[in-house]
Amino acid sequence: MSQLVYDVTVKFCDRYIDKRSRTNDQMVQAARSGVQNIAEGSLASGTSKKTELKLTNVARASLEELRLDYEDFLRQRGLALWQRRDPRRQNLIDCRCKTAEEVEAWVARQAKQIGGHSGPGGHATPCGQRNGASTQSTPSTMSTVFPEVYANAALVLLVVACSLLERQIDSLAVAFETKGGFTERLYRVRSQNRR
Repeated sequence: MSQLVYDVTVKFCDRYIDKRSRTNDQMVQAARSGVQNIAEGSLASGTSKKTELKLTNVARASLEELRLDYEDFLRQRGLALWQRRDPRRQNLIDCRCKTAEEVEAWVARQAKQIGGHSGPGGHATPCGQRNGASTQSTPSTMSTVFPEVYANAALVLLVVACSLLERQIDSLAVAFETKGGFTERLYRVRSQNRR
């Protein structure tokens, strides 16, 4: 999920954030940090649960920083931040997109549907299906609707990734408290051998 967030963020920043801006670099690096720290923590798990827990927390913090950047993007442009109960959020989750291209296709369907209606809401178009209604979207409407849907889709993916990381962190913390890490286990073995 973090890898998907990274891929989506790279595409989003290429499209909507000036490549020379610090925000572009920060968003891409925060997304990358989420992925890399999970991988590095996983590699460290065999020898140090403490390091794994620390790096997993760093990954989550990086993704939370990225979440704030997406929210700022929406706020600064006067675009809507989808509420928690917005059906499009669950629709995207149910689609179980595996690639940034699948997310982009979902975004395009939602943007086209919204662009053809007078209001910002509407219902979510099911995965892989086209909206049956004819939409008469103007280029100016789509130029604001598409980034709004794209940023909100990225936020949905971030919520899922952070939720999964939160569960992983809780599990790692319990394992560390009850069993300790490699160093603690090694200390117990040495202590027993000395006795």
